[in-house]
Amino acid sequence: MPNYEKNSQKSDFVDISSNKQVKKLYNKKGRLKRILCLVFSIIFLLGGGGMLYYYSFLDTLNFKELDDTNNNTAATNSSVAPLESDATNLSLSEGELLQNSKELNVMLFGEDNSKGDKHGRSDTMIMMTIDNNHKKLKLTSFQRDTYVYIPGYGYDKLNASYNYGGAKLSIQTIEANFGIKVDRYAVVDFDSFKKIIDTLGGIDMEVTQDEIDYINYQMYKNNQADARTTITDAPGTVHLNGQEALWYARNRGLTKGEDGNEIGLDGDDWDRTSRQRKLLETLFTSMKSADLGQIVSIVSSVGPLVTTNLKKDEITALVSHALTYLSYNVEQYYVPEEGLWYYDDNTKTWNGTITSTIKISDLEEQRKKFASFVFEELFTGGTSSKETTSASN
Repeated sequence: MPNYEKNSQKSDFVDISSNKQVKKLYNKKGRLKRILCLVFSIIFLLGGGGMLYYYSFLDTLNFKELDDTNNNTAATNSSVAPLESDATNLSLSEGELLQNSKELNVMLFGEDNSKGDKHGRSDTMIMMTIDNNHKKLKLTSFQRDTYVYIPGYGYDKLNASYNYGGAKLSIQTIEANFGIKVDRYAVVDFDSFKKIIDTLGGIDMEVTQDEIDYINYQMYKNNQADARTTITDAPGTVHLNGQEALWYARNRGLTKGEDGNEIGLDGDDWDRTSRQRKLLETLFTSMKSADLGQIVSIVSSVGPLVTTNLKKDEITALVSHALTYLSYNVEQYYVPEEGLWYYDDNTKTWNGTITSTIKISDLEEQRKKFASFVFEELFTGGTSSKETTSASN
């Protein structure tokens, strides 16, 4: 196993590819029905999908068949079946993927497939945890350039796993490296994202002048606006349409002179993932004032724009609980955590490409921090940093 030198950091990059957790999943029955309710309502309201109250609406959704051929995937019938009793004292040392009967983890993928590949790129990877133990919604972003082990391929950037094998392989990769079970997923591509925001009537976001300048520049550069300045509002709360919201979510700064541009804006991928979480949280908050009838109407409109491996009967069970879960507090986290990573500009990926990556200096510590954020006191070891806000504000 290779070692990677890093000043003032641990030099060993921990290889857990042979860990038995990659091969084992808790496979016990008894997931509470209300957890299913909760997941589907939130994920579809958030990432752009719908909770279809009537089966006539369900037929418009883009469902993926559940795959039972490989135990090491979240897309199995047992994925939504938790432990028979609530787990306490969860420990990574047991070598199993961690899960709890009152929490459900759903991966949200934002896909860029402009080239028409079988699997596009996913620069948006956010795990949404619906935590009924603590009445919280938790959003965890994964940095796309994180250097990880991809089952069946070897070491590469995390977002390469989506390109190689779509949502299924991405979930396997996250599970294998970080030790927490993912239950379901939903995928929204760029076009669908724009349509979803427009279907909702746009979104009001708190934006800075730099963020306004970035959106204006990209809209003009990509021939998506006639005028050089699309947004003329002052910094603060600005109403964004679907295309503008997409550029907001994709913003990671702009180097002056890049692609011939005359402006330079500070930013990086950490800023971009923060904006993505902020946008999702804003969608949560905006849905809080809706009544049940409005939610049904909205989700029936945006449902066809989502690809998911959630099952129809799971989706139908959700709508009556949507308003309860929208009142949960929202907490945010990102992987890798500050202080546990470093840049390497000379990384060799599995196919021989030399590129810049984010390497985790202490993977075991990162796994503990992540588990502590998701499970809190139920996890025996470590603490985590987090941003806490309230969906009810």
